[in-house]
Amino acid sequence: MSFPNRFVVAPSGFKECLEADAVAAAITAGIWRVVPGAVVDQVPLVDGGEGSAKALAAATGGSLVPVRVTGPVGAPVDSHFALLGGPGPLTAVVEMAAAAGLRLVPTDLRDPGATTTRGVGELITAALDHGCERIIVGCGDSGTCDGGAGALQALGVRLLDASGDELGVGGAKLEKLTGIDPSEVDGRLHEVEVVLACNPHNVLTGPRGVARVFGPQKGATVEQVEALAWAMERWGAALLETFGVDLRTVAGAGASGGLGAGLAALGAKLLPRFEVVLAHADLDARLATADLVITAEGAIDAQTVRGKVPAEVARRAKCHGKPVIALAGTIGAGARTNYDIGIDAFTGILDAPVPLPEAMDRAAELITDATEQTLRLVLVGAALGASAA
Repeated sequence: MSFPNRFVVAPSGFKECLEADAVAAAITAGIWRVVPGAVVDQVPLVDGGEGSAKALAAATGGSLVPVRVTGPVGAPVDSHFALLGGPGPLTAVVEMAAAAGLRLVPTDLRDPGATTTRGVGELITAALDHGCERIIVGCGDSGTCDGGAGALQALGVRLLDASGDELGVGGAKLEKLTGIDPSEVDGRLHEVEVVLACNPHNVLTGPRGVARVFGPQKGATVEQVEALAWAMERWGAALLETFGVDLRTVAGAGASGGLGAGLAALGAKLLPRFEVVLAHADLDARLATADLVITAEGAIDAQTVRGKVPAEVARRAKCHGKPVIALAGTIGAGARTNYDIGIDAFTGILDAPVPLPEAMDRAAELITDATEQTLRLVLVGAALGASAA
């Protein structure tokens, strides 16, 4: 057994902490402490969430277009969309997290029943104003659960209560929804292709619906979760009544707090996120050259196997027979299930209890140290294998 010299470093970002390119750089620094001459191919990956627009612009020689939009709690925020480079139709990447992400919701205002996706609709409008012919909406890291209602309102759809008045902001208001008026929707949407890059495991309603699975992560209480679950049922029924399509259990319709359902009702395509975003990374060819693959994410747990970056990297690496190590900020319940999908070993980056703010501030340092420690264990294994031979 020889020690690896060619590495592919293909991490996700650590939410609200480090983007994927910073994580990749930190892992690479740890590799070079152990193997100074190692060949490291950094492939920072995005799943449609934070950093997606920037990463895809960089991968294609494109650019970012700054836009000021309505943030998730109603205050204006500085946002952006990407214009992709290369041949083909002029394509925008709208990263929903850049307009309605959890990072943009102050911790004392984390109520997914009150936050809005209106800024996402405003970003789509900005891309249309720019003349884009194709719009990719990256879903992930949302701080909302409004079913995409805010985005639709920004695009000209009127949501009405029993008095015929426009509904207020947030998913909780959907319990009062009695009608949808799409007569004033932006007509340019019918002339462009809109694609949502989403996690196909996310559905709008039911026991695994978006409110019940992700509501608590966004600050919802038990009571709020059930109220939002009912609101999503009402929203799904209203979309069916108005647009003639039942999106309640469609794969991906629950993406980003139900944004998938709202935009799909207007004709957007729901596609598995890695099918969309990895088309620009040439990941499979790069994995084929590696001796060892290292991936990473903020948490490794039972949810990882349900469409997260480390699971996708492992699945593809195993097609080439490559070993995979995953680093994580935390190791959660059900993490062992990741052995079944191709992650050969995983480890947390903390070697002692650390307050969360400190851990986030030191994340790059901790990732580099954990990479070094992990590879030194691999070095011992390689030495034992060589002596046994």
